[in-house]
Amino acid sequence: MTTKTLARWRNLGIIAHIDAGKTTLTERLLWKTGTIHRMGEVHDGAATTDFGAIERARGITIGAAAVQAQWTPQGGQAHRLTLIDTPGHVDFAIEVERSLRVLDGAVAVFCAVAGVQPQSEAVWRQARRHGVPLIAFVNKMDRTGAAFDNVLQQMREKLDATPLPLGLPLGAENLLRGWIDLVGETTVLWDESGDATRTPWTAAEATEYSPQRQRLVEAVADGDDTMATAYLEGRRVDAAELKAALRRITLSGNGVPVLAGSAFKTKGMECLLDAIVDFLPSPLDRAAVCAQGEHGEVLLPPDPEGPLAGLVFKIAHQEHGPLTFVRLYSGRLKVGDTVWASRRERSVRVGRLVVVQADRGDDVEQACAGEIVAVLGWKDAVSGESLSAPGQHLQLASIQAQPAVLSWRLNAARPADLLRLGQGLASLAQEDPSFRVGTDADSGETLVWGMGELHLEVMVERLRQDWKVEVKTGTPRVAYQETPARAVQGIEGKLDKQNGGSGQYARIVIDVAPRSDGEIVFVDRSSGGVIAKNFVAATEKGVRAALAEGPRGYPVIGLDVTLRDGQMHAVDSSDVAFQRAAAEAIKTALALAGTTLLEPVMQLQVDTPLANVGDVIGDLQRRGGRVSGIVEQGSRSDIAARVPLAQLSGYTTTLRSLTQGRASASMSFDRYEPARLPAAATLAA
Repeated sequence: MTTKTLARWRNLGIIAHIDAGKTTLTERLLWKTGTIHRMGEVHDGAATTDFGAIERARGITIGAAAVQAQWTPQGGQAHRLTLIDTPGHVDFAIEVERSLRVLDGAVAVFCAVAGVQPQSEAVWRQARRHGVPLIAFVNKMDRTGAAFDNVLQQMREKLDATPLPLGLPLGAENLLRGWIDLVGETTVLWDESGDATRTPWTAAEATEYSPQRQRLVEAVADGDDTMATAYLEGRRVDAAELKAALRRITLSGNGVPVLAGSAFKTKGMECLLDAIVDFLPSPLDRAAVCAQGEHGEVLLPPDPEGPLAGLVFKIAHQEHGPLTFVRLYSGRLKVGDTVWASRRERSVRVGRLVVVQADRGDDVEQACAGEIVAVLGWKDAVSGESLSAPGQHLQLASIQAQPAVLSWRLNAARPADLLRLGQGLASLAQEDPSFRVGTDADSGETLVWGMGELHLEVMVERLRQDWKVEVKTGTPRVAYQETPARAVQGIEGKLDKQNGGSGQYARIVIDVAPRSDGEIVFVDRSSGGVIAKNFVAATEKGVRAALAEGPRGYPVIGLDVTLRDGQMHAVDSSDVAFQRAAAEAIKTALALAGTTLLEPVMQLQVDTPLANVGDVIGDLQRRGGRVSGIVEQGSRSDIAARVPLAQLSGYTTTLRSLTQGRASASMSFDRYEPARLPAAATLAA
């Protein structure tokens, strides 16, 4: 594999608010590239990337789906595109998070009518947090009320972005017919089937559109030194020079190229595909990733001849077996290889490699740095684990899932289904890090935690469809958590069973202190080799396991645990002994420190008529909500507020009643805060 080949690869995601048209756009891009020969529609349940039965029934994307395509720009070379279509609903944010963790670039899709929506802001922040370069596509320009300039303004105000419109829509709504390309100084006209005809500007068009092109050059010069020099020298900037500058500014994150069209009517697809090739990064354009090796940090450029380093970012169970999706950052992965899996802490064999095309896979013999592939048949893979060579263990940064905010009680309707229920829940938890399974300590009932009611509904539907288990669900409950109320030091945990024969001995001393960011950080500060490295690892494992349930019965988050001292026995010490000593120390520490109960607080966005603003705000305040912003838009108003999840029972029904059905609301998880009400608070089903 040569660097020239890697330079023609693009790994990108399609991200957006729900109903912005991501899946329809993906379908049209696949059709334009010749990957599929018949376009399926989301509303017919026939879209290529929405292949799950539940996705087709509900008409929404639930799981991120990968497809591969080829695109050859006019007069250029073929480029390989790996596209991942991601969900837009906030309950499935983990799919966006883990996709952006491994992708090199993304296309953010905005509705030309609705503009930048709350979930648009959320996925945009996710992409920026991962340093993923973006281009934007303003979709649905054929809809009544479409306004390209309004979307650009909202991108500036709501996303703190610098949009760089690469052209101007020619017409709008039912008169949308083309695109004025300011970069190449051409006019693109679309026929009824969406096919494009490109012609150079006429003299009249050059006179009309040159001022807008000059404004684009000025905007690019503000973020690119090379273009600034050309602009200050007064030189004319040709298309190749402007494209190069736009690529640099996109890769740096200082600007976002923007295009427009209508995915449903297949208008603007060629321009978008060209922009993906021209402006989004190849694997070579991304910075070398940092991995933790046995002797410190290691920088890994995307070199096929480098040490093996890959990240498991998604697991899916399909008819032909479990698929483990892997992004390779360095080295090669071949069928028959034995690799080290960091979370399983053992070597595993690669039996079969496939390039995934939505719901099918094409077998390959090997993959190299920069590729996204799937390993077929690993039944115990763990999302977020690293793959490396058995003789050179490397650990990449893992994938962070948001904490669950809602729990349900689950019971099998028939005793004969208990085994399948357990198998199904284990598989779902393996696939989705934001879905958690546990047991109620008092009743013994099964509890499941998720990101919201839709998330849990989908999981229950999958149990019924995929595992043929009929389940009964209990009343939804808020997923509370605990955090230490104060710091405690010098807490001892000890296990001493030495009554002859094989014994068990371990002693540790720890400090515990609260953290405000919700993370759990374990640090070894012991000295002089009082505890062997393998027993330190066992101590951390025991600590984390013990934090699954605090004194109040909820998971414990937000604390530093420092291992200060300890003692081991040459014969009687073991991993299990240190795990048990760690659990005892944590239990003692939390009992002495006390814990503060935390509840999930949601970011609520309400779109309401101006006449109902007072009633809506009053209701939010009665629920303990704090209004953070009110933005008037014509005859309507957008209200932003933070509200405890426990107080949002029946909110949608109340909002309809207050506004005669004219208001709408969406919410996403914001943070955990000290609970204001007793933990017995529940949400009505």
